[in-house]
Order: sequence, then structure tokens, then C-alpha cells
Amino acid sequence: MNALLLLSLFLGQAPTGGEGSVATVAGTGKAELNLFEGSAREVNIGQPFGVELDQDGGLYICEVENHRVLRLDLSSNRVVTVAGNGKKGYAGDGGNAREASLNEPYEVRLDREGNLYVVEMENAVVRRVDRASKTIRTVAGTGVAGFSGDGGPAVKAQLRQPHSIALDGKGSLFIADIGNHRIRRVNLATGAIDSIAGNGEAQLPDEGAEAAGKPIKGPRALYIHGTTLWIALREGHSVWTLGLDSGKLSRAAGSGQSGWKDGGAAGAAFDGPKGIAVDPTGSVFIMDTENQAVRRLDPARRVVETVAGAGPSARGGGGDGGPPLRAMFDRPHGIAAGGKGVLYVGDTNNHRVRRIVLPAPR
Repeated sequence: MNALLLLSLFLGQAPTGGEGSVATVAGTGKAELNLFEGSAREVNIGQPFGVELDQDGGLYICEVENHRVLRLDLSSNRVVTVAGNGKKGYAGDGGNAREASLNEPYEVRLDREGNLYVVEMENAVVRRVDRASKTIRTVAGTGVAGFSGDGGPAVKAQLRQPHSIALDGKGSLFIADIGNHRIRRVNLATGAIDSIAGNGEAQLPDEGAEAAGKPIKGPRALYIHGTTLWIALREGHSVWTLGLDSGKLSRAAGSGQSGWKDGGAAGAAFDGPKGIAVDPTGSVFIMDTENQAVRRLDPARRVVETVAGAGPSARGGGGDGGPPLRAMFDRPHGIAAGGKGVLYVGDTNNHRVRRIVLPAPR
């Protein structure tokens, strides 16, 4: 990687000119556990899901198949394990995160102090790794799937298939409790949990409705930008916003019917979106998993366009070194927006993490 490209990636800016590009930055294409640290192109990464950038030039990666959280140093191209011993289970609270057993970590977020939050779908918990001590502990969930606990301690509440988490920087943790068709909030100061959206019914929300106590269908992915919680509905094939001040839901894009269609946001079609991220300019990127594509929503113009991936019929692993719209993916899940034009993708069934540099605006 030349110095100009490296600098542009750290600044979150795409290099100017050209058609953009796609490149593998980590993973070998093999899934089996081989190394706990090493060169990014030598460490196997089995089914990468959530990816998240930190402020120190690192990319965190949730490795579902081997039950670990990894960190890729983007300057040295080395990977280290930060949580998980590679053994499926639920153990290790109070000890070093690298010695803990995890069960399908789906997504990771960082708070302002650099502490790590990990949602484990099969353990039905959210756990926290302290930046200084590297100690891991559970902050939400009992380890037994179900629904209970609103109004009480989050560590005594039951979740069912939690998939995504978000932090608002003000002391709240949000959980996409997809199996319960709810979004739940944990007050990290008091430890209390409550439901802020959904009532257990798998129905699309009503436009402009109060979120609390009303249906929401399959909230799969969450991202907070300012005072807005962005929500991708997996079963609802659409993108919604929840105003954290107003408590009201609004449809941002998607008809609610599965498909692959660009254009006006209201009529756009998605198929099982499973990741969402917002870049510093406010552009919203949606990982449209079953369409093998990355879509971009311009909230101001209310337009959806495909920016990477050749579509649902082009499922595969090709395209490195070429333009994003000719690249092939295989059920990608996680997405991180490092800045204008630079994206990182957990290309799940290809067992790779890939970087997408979008074409510079003309």
C-alpha cells in the first residue's frame, strides 16, 4: 500500500479518479481456525460478520465460525485476537477476554473510551471488554434465550437472537432483539433494560408511529448518527429511522417487499438487509445481503443506488482489483464506513474482509 493511499484511508477519503476498487484486506478464503495472530492474509477468518473501525487505525472483525473478535491493524496489516479462545461456549466472565468462550459474535461497537461491546447471537448476551484490563463481562442477557426483564437489571433479562448493537455516546446501549421483534435499550449507568420499539408482533411499523409498544418486523441492524437510530429490517426488507428524541418511527427506504431495485427511496427494493452504517457526510450504506450488494441511500435526495456488487445473480468471490459494481460477494453481512468513499465489508461466505473504494464524485 503506497503512502498516499494509506493516508487517504486513515483520513476516510477515497483516492481521486478512476472507477473505484475492491481488495481483500484480511482472510484467506478458508474458515478453519489456524492462527490467533499474524499477517492479515495468513490468518483464516471463518465467516466474518460485523466490522467496526476504531480511532487508532484498526478494524475490529466478528468471526462467527471460530467464535472470536479480531483486530486488524490497517497500517501493519497484522491481525490479533482480542476476545474469544476459539471454543464455542459461554464462559470466562471476570477474566481475560482472549481466554473467554464466545458463541457466534455478530457485531462489535466501541465506546468513547475504547471499551468493546460484543453481541453474541447464540449466547443471547451482550458482553463488554474493558480496554485497560482486557477483562470481559456480561452487560445484558442471561445466556438463555427468551423474553423477560424489562424494567429490571439487564443481566437478568432474556434476549432472543440479538443481532446488532449501537451506542449513543450518552450512556445507552441499544440492542436489536430480532427474535423478539423488539429494540431494547440498556442504561449503562444503572444497568436497567427496557423496550423502546416493538411489541413482539412481526409487522411493519406505521409511518410516524410511536415506536414503544408498537410492532416492528425483524430489526436486524442498528446504527446511531446524531440523534437518529437507523434500523435495517431483515424480514421487513426496508430501512427506518427512530428519532431518539421523539420516539417516532419513519420509513427511510424500501417498499417492504423483497427485490432488487434502485431509484426513489420509497419504491426501492431490498432483500434481507443485514448491515447498516452512516459515513461522516450522512450517506447511509446498507448491506443488502441476499442481493450480494452494497446500497447507498442519500437521505437528502431520497434516492437509493447500488454502489458495490453485481447483484443477486452474481454470487461469488471475484472482483478484487476491479471496480465495485463488477465485484461478487457471497452473503456479506457487516459494513463499516470509514469516511467518504471507503467501506469495509465482512464478506461472510468468502471468509474474507474486503475494502471497497468508491469512485470519486464527478
